[in-house]
Amino acid sequence: MAPASETTLRIEDAINEICPWSGKPISADSLTLYNGAVVGFCNAECRDKFARAVASFEDALQARRAANAGIYQ
Repeated sequence: MAPASETTLRIEDAINEICPWSGKPISADSLTLYNGAVVGFCNAECRDKFARAVASFEDALQARRAANAGIYQ
């Protein structure tokens, strides 16, 4: 995921209008790119919380795949 500072993201391209964490309207300075789509959040804290959650899920998924394949990290 790329915060707005790394990629030029536009609020009008966001797939949502409401922050998935807070339920508040999204802000142009709190956008991220997720699976090729612009996702908006009400503030940078919510955006960063999302990034941490996604990273955690991806790490858990990778560990499960490795364990299922008999590879231990």
